[in-house]
Amino acid sequence: MTRVAVVGAGVMGCAAAWALAEGGAEVTVLEQFDLDHTHGSSHGRTRIVRVAYPDEAWVRLAREAMDGWRELEAESGQALLGLHGLVEVVSSPELTSAGALDACGEPYRFLDAVEARALGVELPDGWTALEQPEAGVVRADLARRAFLDAAVARGARLETGVRVESADDVDADVVVLAAGPWIRRLVPDVPVRVTRETIAYFRRNGAPAPSVVELDETTRGHAMYALHDPVHGLKAGAHHAGAETDPDEDGEPDGALVERIAAWVAARLPDADPDPVGAETCIYTSTADESFVLERRGRVVVGSACSGHGFKFAPAVGRRLAALALRD
Repeated sequence: MTRVAVVGAGVMGCAAAWALAEGGAEVTVLEQFDLDHTHGSSHGRTRIVRVAYPDEAWVRLAREAMDGWRELEAESGQALLGLHGLVEVVSSPELTSAGALDACGEPYRFLDAVEARALGVELPDGWTALEQPEAGVVRADLARRAFLDAAVARGARLETGVRVESADDVDADVVVLAAGPWIRRLVPDVPVRVTRETIAYFRRNGAPAPSVVELDETTRGHAMYALHDPVHGLKAGAHHAGAETDPDEDGEPDGALVERIAAWVAARLPDADPDPVGAETCIYTSTADESFVLERRGRVVVGSACSGHGFKFAPAVGRRLAALALRD
């Protein structure tokens, strides 16, 4: 039996442990903090899930991940997904995800301004909205625990309060580094940038609204976003807007970003109260093109996987990391 140590109990580490235990490995998860800490990238109540991306490769990976989330729901007996749909907002039709969705056989429809408003989204004049039904939120805190609980049920062990300074110090056949923003401490040449991002919360009553993604005209990645929050009603943020940071230092929400997010909520989401009721931070560990670093180097597997949009892909990424770790 292959002995695998997973460094980091964020969502990617827990997903890797789930897949490794499923594959018959002897798994130990090493976490430097307590399990529910807020220093990294996996804390919080919800994250967006969607299959809509302008790039076919991301659509296919998102579909694989969506199937994995349903497997985890069935295994855990918990409802982890809230599929309230997605409204993608763009300045012109050619920037939408329609082409990639068509190529992958995924359903969608375009909305006019009246239809978008019925879903709680105000379109600027001349803009386009695309609705994709298989999207919404994943319950982030519950999902991370579900991965880990399923791994433990198959024999995996969790050790908290263990800070790994070098993979060479870990007694295992294979070491999976899912260390989030601390990855450069362990693998200095991983090409990532670490930033502290700001998220704001707003009051919104009624049934959960669709997630909203406004695409950047240049990158076609999401520039602004909003999603359901089970406590306040709405969570919103500006994608890749934070400053570089040291993950070992405490950080506060950026007041200027809270104002920017609130202005966007006021302009785009008329069903929400635009006065924020709270804000918090999370950390992005990103490559230049928002891709993931998933590779094996000797007995070390590097899993630097989020780039600010990775949570939704956790089931698929976890299985890729496990495949690398168990490769002959």
